[in-house]
Amino acid sequence: MIYENIKGVPKFECNEFESKKMKYCLCIPIVNEGERIKKELERAKEYNIDKIVDIIICDKGSTDGSTEENTLKSFGVNTLLTLKQDGKQGSQLRMGLWWALQRGYEGVITIDGNNKDSIEDVPSFINKLDEGYDFIQGSRYVKGGKAINTPFIRHLSVKFMHAPIISLTAKYHFTDTTNAYRGYSKKYLENPNTQPFRDIFITYELLAYLSVRASQLGLKVCEVPVRREYPKSGKVPTKISFFKGNSELLKILFKNFRGEYNPKNIE
Repeated sequence: MIYENIKGVPKFECNEFESKKMKYCLCIPIVNEGERIKKELERAKEYNIDKIVDIIICDKGSTDGSTEENTLKSFGVNTLLTLKQDGKQGSQLRMGLWWALQRGYEGVITIDGNNKDSIEDVPSFINKLDEGYDFIQGSRYVKGGKAINTPFIRHLSVKFMHAPIISLTAKYHFTDTTNAYRGYSKKYLENPNTQPFRDIFITYELLAYLSVRASQLGLKVCEVPVRREYPKSGKVPTKISFFKGNSELLKILFKNFRGEYNPKNIE
């Protein structure tokens, strides 16, 4: 089924392999992740993650065969959403979050599809959502978390640039703010002062914005320990280029700090 002409939501195709089964869903944005997403889904299957959340793949239009229907079904994937227009991570997340709310989930967990994160820690996010938390940030830097083979420059940029700016904006101390392993409550996403479904969120703007808006609105936020593991050698799995990508990210952080992504005429 094709969804289009929905305000603030990109055009996308929905292929439901199964009906809604769980209270929460796990949205995984990908594009040509190849063996990485397969290994991540294998681990999810090993830990029975598909038995506690509905797994939703939010694809940008992969051409590497990783989203073949029988393959996804074998891993317990519930639904495949495919972006049908230009856009990046922000567009994929808007697609997934909107569809999740329309389907009636009480909360949404997100995780990257490049096999860096401990998908087996999904129960920690479910527990916090059940306890009434509205925004849950996964962190490799809190007690119990593990940062494995983190590139030194990435470690410095998170600890001394990204996390301090986000924390100052949010008025809450966060430690691992580039990490897309998160949980969002339905209450947070549907709050009229949040409004995540806007066309200004195309790249990394939505991640930055949703990191800070919950605490700004007085909602319940927290961090939970997770593991983030980079490969020992070879190319670092990331969509952010060192110079251009980080420059754009800085611009987004300062726009976010100035409140430029906040809904207008709502405060």
